[in-house]
Amino acid sequence: MANERIRGGNRRNMELLFLCLAAVPVVLLYALYIVNDNVALSLSTLAVPVGLFVAFAVAHIAVRILAPDADPVILPVVFLLSGIGIAFVTRLAPDLAENQVMWLFISVAAMVATLFFVRNLDKLADYKYTLGLIGVILLILPMIIGTEKNGSKLWLTFGGFSFQPGELAKILIVLFLAFYLASNREALSITAHRVGPFRIPRFRMLLPLFIMWGISLLIVIFERDLGSALLFFMYFVIMLYVATGRWSYVFIALGLLVIGFFFCYNFFSHVKIRVDIWLDPWSDTQDSGYQIVQSLYSIADGDLVGTGIGKGLPTLIPFVESDFLFSAIAEEMGLLGASAVIILYMPFCVRGFATAARAKSDSSAFAAVGLTTVIGFQAFLIIAGVTKLLPLTGVTLPFMSQGGSSLLSSFIIVGLLLRAGDEGTGREAQLVASTPENGNGHVSLLGAQASAFVHGSHARGRFEVQGDESGVLGRVALGKRLTALITAFAVLFAALIANLTYLQVIHASTIQNMPSNNHTIAKSAYVQRGAIITSDGVTLAESLHQEDGTYLRSYPQGSLAAHTVGYISTRYGSAGIESTMNETLTGSSNYSDWRSALYSLAGVQEPGNTVALTINSQMQRTAESALEGYTGAVVVLDPSTGAVLAKASAPTYSYDQLDSVMSSSGSGSQLLDRTTQALYSPGSTFKAVTLSAALDTGTTTLDTVYDAEPALTIGGAEVSNYGYNDYGTPTLKEGFALSSNTVFGQVGVQVGASNLVKYADAFGYGTNVGQDFNTLVSLMPEPSEMTEWETAWAACGQPVGQHASPAGPQVTVMQNAMVAQAIANGGVVMNPYVVDHVLSPEGAVISTTQPKSLGQAISADTASQVKEAMLGVVDHGTGTRAKVQGVQVAGKTGTAQIEDGKINSFFIGFAPYDNPTLVISVAIEGEDGADVEGYAAAVAGQVLASCLNIQALGAS
Repeated sequence: MANERIRGGNRRNMELLFLCLAAVPVVLLYALYIVNDNVALSLSTLAVPVGLFVAFAVAHIAVRILAPDADPVILPVVFLLSGIGIAFVTRLAPDLAENQVMWLFISVAAMVATLFFVRNLDKLADYKYTLGLIGVILLILPMIIGTEKNGSKLWLTFGGFSFQPGELAKILIVLFLAFYLASNREALSITAHRVGPFRIPRFRMLLPLFIMWGISLLIVIFERDLGSALLFFMYFVIMLYVATGRWSYVFIALGLLVIGFFFCYNFFSHVKIRVDIWLDPWSDTQDSGYQIVQSLYSIADGDLVGTGIGKGLPTLIPFVESDFLFSAIAEEMGLLGASAVIILYMPFCVRGFATAARAKSDSSAFAAVGLTTVIGFQAFLIIAGVTKLLPLTGVTLPFMSQGGSSLLSSFIIVGLLLRAGDEGTGREAQLVASTPENGNGHVSLLGAQASAFVHGSHARGRFEVQGDESGVLGRVALGKRLTALITAFAVLFAALIANLTYLQVIHASTIQNMPSNNHTIAKSAYVQRGAIITSDGVTLAESLHQEDGTYLRSYPQGSLAAHTVGYISTRYGSAGIESTMNETLTGSSNYSDWRSALYSLAGVQEPGNTVALTINSQMQRTAESALEGYTGAVVVLDPSTGAVLAKASAPTYSYDQLDSVMSSSGSGSQLLDRTTQALYSPGSTFKAVTLSAALDTGTTTLDTVYDAEPALTIGGAEVSNYGYNDYGTPTLKEGFALSSNTVFGQVGVQVGASNLVKYADAFGYGTNVGQDFNTLVSLMPEPSEMTEWETAWAACGQPVGQHASPAGPQVTVMQNAMVAQAIANGGVVMNPYVVDHVLSPEGAVISTTQPKSLGQAISADTASQVKEAMLGVVDHGTGTRAKVQGVQVAGKTGTAQIEDGKINSFFIGFAPYDNPTLVISVAIEGEDGADVEGYAAAVAGQVLASCLNIQALGAS
């Protein structure tokens, strides 16, 4: 007994030393938060960490009395985790901090109470079925009378008080499983069918596994709690393996897990959304992916040492104090601090499993394994979720996250672990070896006396079943499995640190520079962002200095060129020029003169550079005005350079409407830039491409006569003129002016699918066009997949095919403008651009965009012939509404039939005919059955007339 007291005293002295050492970082971290919050340091302001240390000191004294042989490391680790947690909860949610502190002290008291009331886990095992029944009731109670919060039905609410019964349920169910496995360990280990080299457990032995699987599915389905379901199932599987040593149980469990996953993924939307967002959170950064995306932004900002507590932006993450506390730690304590937190869970797991290894009974051993797994695996699961290593599960970070129920259950687990450690081998009786039964009345088991396995009135194992899992050999096998389990947890935590290193070091700059990264945007509020101006000097965006030292982004022209300029928002990220030219606008790279270069190298922040666009404000207003009342787009280009002179999309938005637009059901329509981000069936405007291909390949001539009757059978199916008009037998030139589908269906077949696609690609199809802006790729099918009938309709601009490659043609309004531009420019395709040049804060030109050619799509002679045909379209064909008084306009109309009988109207063209200075592309969408036939030509004529006048005035 004296040796036991000495040993117990040494353990407790070590525990006290560790507590004192842990108090240093706990108090220091809280002090840093206080200082950053501009509050003077004093005993009163440090009351929380000091009070917490006192509470743990009292708990230490209680452990000295109630469990002197308990593990000396667990309590200090828990104190350190709790101290870091309360500092961050106070920093992130000050209004919830007082309640959290209260729950923390209650939880410490509950830990001590557990030690006081639970004096022997083996005696508690006598009530295993009662514990299990209560646990299951607590688990399913929220399914019946629970309150739903944040999409999960986990809470029971009584007045203003709410708690999660599942937190207590997991303790009771772990204890039940531990005691059940202790009673049936040998039977579970040896009862199996042999199938070839494999040993498959009998069905009745698998029944508990199926029951646990079923309970987990119920939790996912009815409580919508993926995290708890996975936790319950996994710690049962781990305990089952540790108890039996049979890998067959693990493989069967993994099979059930896969089956359950596919079932839930395919039949329950909340599971599917969670998994899809894990796979690609960037696809929906403003809705279902918002939390995890904000978490990744915070983590990426952490770097090695973090921003400092209170200096990051983790509060932009919804529910950061509960679900995403680790993300805040990673941002403000950096890779080193976050890794230290992960590593702290490792000694907790090691000491917990060591407690299991030295436990004197199977009941205590398996209870220690299960309880340690609850804490360790839960920590892994939530950290893996917030760092995108696994799907989000919504569980809390043990000892750290805000939440009273979680704290209480975690500290009760600690109390039970300390009790299991106090009952460990060496406390009252030693394991001693003996000979088999020798006539002295002793029952022997593999060389060990039965008395050596008795602790009070409780036996360590069953004696009626003999096997590898019995007696001393069973304890040796258990020790080996616990060592393997420690290794497994070490690998899991190492994976967390590796993933964290990738996010905070390797991939950090990529995340930080994402256009939607509102954290980066928020930090740039103290930078005077450069202006965005038009080619005629009108300011579209500027930064205004505020009294608090920040700069407010202002858009003085309202919605003018909104889709081109874009926006920059701490809530919604950035778009348009604000996004693509972000680095230039923030002035992070400016080497225009020696002073700016020196400041850039030294890291001195200077005002951003001004971006001057190619857009003319007067032409832009004209284009936007012409679209009023319509849904559609207008693009005006300089034919010789590809410079974008106007780029309008309707409906549009202004920056001050951004919140309402984003939250409204119609946000996609208003934010959609129809000039570059919408694909249309181009209708007969594509006949300009077909005609170019036919003339350039020598397939036909403008004077060739064609049959233009109302409908023809081509490739075994009908090709018909719009409205089934009969155009007689026109020349190809007249067929183009009249826009005869039957004529161009025949021409398309003559040209062939291969040449048709080849020339479309030469004009820019299949390419991400735009030097400094993004566009959707205009599409054509694979020629080998196109039937003769599809080729005929494709030549008319109507996609009809059904095959692996996309039906085509499908075109953006910008791409359609490039077709007209190339024809007006002698067959040379220019890559469009919207940024003309960049100015330093001092007004010096830093860079100028140089026009770039995409190649010669058609010969100059072919271009001249197509121009001549396009002139006829406006002069006396389908495009007469595009006429401009005193100026010859060339163009091509298009009418594309879409679903529900609706049509879209298109026009491409240029003016003046002899020496084009303007190219235009128009799309007008037909909505709600509205007849918009020919409207695009009318809009084009209106815009061209105004823009030509603006050019004439500018030249004079």
